[in-house]
Amino acid sequence: MPKMKSHGGSKKRFKVTGTGKIVRGQAYRDHLHSHKSAAVKRQLRGDKVVNSRDTHDLKKQIPYL
Repeated sequence: MPKMKSHGGSKKRFKVTGTGKIVRGQAYRDHLHSHKSAAVKRQLRGDKVVNSRDTHDLKKQIPYL
């Protein structure tokens, strides 16, 4: 059986923590900050953990991470 291929887009966008959780970047934080409140910009900081319903599908896409 050949090796599985990892999904290239998922490799770039997701990381797996030591405990096996998948971490993603937060959307809406690259530009257009002038109309966003300070509270919104503060909430956009840092990475977020992917919802547990989506982890099963993502682990299929990135089997070797």
